[in-house]
Amino acid sequence: MKTKLITALSAASMLFATSAFASNTVTVSGSTSVSGIMEVLAEKYQATQQDVVEVQSTGSSAGIRAAKEGTSMIGMSSRDVKDSEKNEVTQEIVMAMDGIAVAVNNANQVQDLSIEQVKKIYMGEIKNWKEVGGADQPIVAVTREVGSGTRGAFEDIMGLTRKINDVTVTAISPRAQVGSGNGAIKTLVANNPYAIGFISLGSVDDSLSAVSIEGAAATKDNIKSGSYGIARPFVLLVNNQPADEAQQFLDFIMGTNGQAIVAEEGYIEVN
Repeated sequence: MKTKLITALSAASMLFATSAFASNTVTVSGSTSVSGIMEVLAEKYQATQQDVVEVQSTGSSAGIRAAKEGTSMIGMSSRDVKDSEKNEVTQEIVMAMDGIAVAVNNANQVQDLSIEQVKKIYMGEIKNWKEVGGADQPIVAVTREVGSGTRGAFEDIMGLTRKINDVTVTAISPRAQVGSGNGAIKTLVANNPYAIGFISLGSVDDSLSAVSIEGAAATKDNIKSGSYGIARPFVLLVNNQPADEAQQFLDFIMGTNGQAIVAEEGYIEVN
């Protein structure tokens, strides 16, 4: 009887410990662009205390839905949240600003494009690099998948939408190749000398080259000054009264240490 009682108490203790651990897990999901910096923030945060932060890359639209439905404590979006996506129990927090870099293969001699040229490339109206000062080779336009926050922000900024029967649809050519996530876009552009794509500025590395837009390089300083105009917010969608563990993680992100990490990772701090 004594052995059975000890076993039962041990099982109850394990169940309590498991429940307590689960209650201290912060769930975050959404934008693949935001998830990169969010994973760094989560790692730094977890090193200072006991809460666990789980980050999932599901896309901006999915992250917004998850926050509204309560399946994630924090939703991540790399575009503005639409009025139709908001409700009375959620709030938006801008955690950082990010530029969208228009990137080409390192072998491409084109270093500067106008907004109109980029727009026409993605609409399929400019089809050859020689039309914009490059080699006599066909342009391979690479875009993000439908539902991507980066794509949504890029379409809005560049005017790459049109109305059909009062419904807003994309104006990006259906011939454009589609990559899911910044990593896929980088791989496609890095491996094709005639490709062009758009990715988060914080994801740019030596594998490809970010072109200037209207003479302005894609840099943090130019985004801050407004001379580089292809920029968007990194938005967090959370409950108006978040759980304590979620609020503590948010306080870290928006505080001095969190914003310093944002800057170190190549994004633009807001605090």
